[in-house]
Amino acid sequence: MPTSNGVADETSTPARILDAALVSFATRGYEATSLDAVAAGLEVRKQTILYWFPSKEVLLDAVIDRSAIELSEALEGSLATAGTGWVQVEAVVRSVFRLAARQPELLGLVREMGRLGPPAATRFVAALEPLVRRASEFLGAEMDSGHMRRHEPRLLLLAIYSTVIGMLTEVELLRALGEEPTARSLVRRRAEILDLLRSALVTNPT
Repeated sequence: MPTSNGVADETSTPARILDAALVSFATRGYEATSLDAVAAGLEVRKQTILYWFPSKEVLLDAVIDRSAIELSEALEGSLATAGTGWVQVEAVVRSVFRLAARQPELLGLVREMGRLGPPAATRFVAALEPLVRRASEFLGAEMDSGHMRRHEPRLLLLAIYSTVIGMLTEVELLRALGEEPTARSLVRRRAEILDLLRSALVTNPT
């Protein structure tokens, strides 16, 4: 059952359904996911899923909403203890890489939202808008202070997002380029992205 803050307890039936749907949407894709397959994997009846989520579309919306909360909490948590300036940018990138290692299905869902487009992508972006607005304001302030090179903040966020998410989720492309996705390669890619972003953003990198 939902808790007092509106989020289903991790051991509840709705939470188990959301977990299974997230994994399937992220790995198989939304269209290739069937409620019958999700139910079979959970060893419940399809009607159990429909009791909590009346349609596949409603289930997707619930997965999007919960995932957006989890992503926002992870990134906000990293920012809260990161300090200022470049350190905050680095904290966000490191946080995303930690998510890739611990909950790869979350970033897989981000990739799937980009592929699906509206209305799913619109819902996901809207849920993350407060975080995007805060990040844009931070980047704008850093540029105004002369600590970072001048760019359009939201366009810069899009470029950072595309670089980091693409590096973490396009596994087949990486393999085609001779990069096998391992823990060691993940650490190396994180260091390379941070070096690239620091060189591109910081006015006087040291």
